[in-house]
Amino acid sequence: MEIRTLLEKHRPDLAPYEELYKNLHQNPGLSLQEHLAASTAASHLRSLPDFDVRTDIGGTGLIGILKNGDGPTILLRADTDALPVKELTGLPYASQKREVDIEDGVEKPVMHACGHDMHITCMLAAASTLSSSRSEWKGTLIILFQPNEERGAGAKAMIADGLYSPSKHACPVPDIVLGQHVMPFASGEVGTRIGSFASAADSFRVTVYGRGGHASQPHRTIDPVVLAAHIVVRLQTVVSREVDPREAAVVTVGSVQAGMTENIIADEAVIKINVRTVTPETRTRVLAAIKRIVKAECEASGSPKPPYWESTSSFPFTINDEKTTKTVQEAFTSYFGYKHNPSCNPLGGSEDFAVLATEAPNEKVEGGKGVPYCYWVFGGVDPDVWGEREKEGRLEDVPINHSAYFAPVLSPTLKTGVDALVVGALGFLGKGG
Repeated sequence: MEIRTLLEKHRPDLAPYEELYKNLHQNPGLSLQEHLAASTAASHLRSLPDFDVRTDIGGTGLIGILKNGDGPTILLRADTDALPVKELTGLPYASQKREVDIEDGVEKPVMHACGHDMHITCMLAAASTLSSSRSEWKGTLIILFQPNEERGAGAKAMIADGLYSPSKHACPVPDIVLGQHVMPFASGEVGTRIGSFASAADSFRVTVYGRGGHASQPHRTIDPVVLAAHIVVRLQTVVSREVDPREAAVVTVGSVQAGMTENIIADEAVIKINVRTVTPETRTRVLAAIKRIVKAECEASGSPKPPYWESTSSFPFTINDEKTTKTVQEAFTSYFGYKHNPSCNPLGGSEDFAVLATEAPNEKVEGGKGVPYCYWVFGGVDPDVWGEREKEGRLEDVPINHSAYFAPVLSPTLKTGVDALVVGALGFLGKGG
């Protein structure tokens, strides 16, 4: 059956999925606390014929396995966690939720500010579509819902918990892993890219030490605020003066914390640093430069002891396999036509999606693990709004992921995300009939 006919016949009515999305959006869960998302996904998959559902993998992670005869094994992944952001969209289904973050015990506002609620909803509707159209394809379909993407630890946790272990969760080892992300460009459009698609990300909490005392006697102290300020300024030269201009890298100091009041010089300051790089060589160079600068500034300030480094998250590179991505691109061009961009810009952010592929057992490759993968993007901005902002030269006014104003327009975003998952999967699953 031709793919367009298949989708029109088997894609479910999306109205109930829009309501499901609104419920997820209104009731988000922080990383490691994605309980509603997990229970919603598990319940939906269990309502479909022949899905074998396995839960509590690496936290709230779960898989649904649909075996449908001989053929390739394809894994589709969606992430489920939300962010500590106070929503300001003004939507009737905006999140008002607050919850205590189990990572640090602090109560925070919670919002699906990165579109993972849309990912969940698209995946559930795609699972329904592929289940309904079983007569049209052969192989094994794995629907995977991954927690804790925002902190870069969810995929690793699922692997460590025995996702692919025959004696634990026994997920069939995929031949291909596929995934997608909603992004701030025109809804109805999709984008793919061969090769490097998302940067690696490394985050650190660095504590630098001074000697506290009264603000009126700075000569008897070592001020960690001044020390931290010098570090922040000096770090701005890493990219501008140490990275090849033809390369891409970002060094961001997102948080500096020290002291509690204005008349006390603190004993220490905490700096939170986020680094993005697109090649292993630049990653090594940038991380080394940051550590060199922090160490040198501490010595220059007479810090009483070396800085203390804590790694808070680490995301791998996302490098789309050429052959796999070409197959996806051919399928997307055939279905989406001019609304498919096969040379879209790389993601500005980072992803741990690739871990589910790079850590999959594979005796056929050196090292005994690693299968091909492809990750793509689809737009979530009202096409009319996007067109107006583009015409005005004001695309910076469009809310981006992690913004308190980020909320994908429901239509045609949901339909596009569903269709992309189905079209992508059917590009690899064997023909039925």
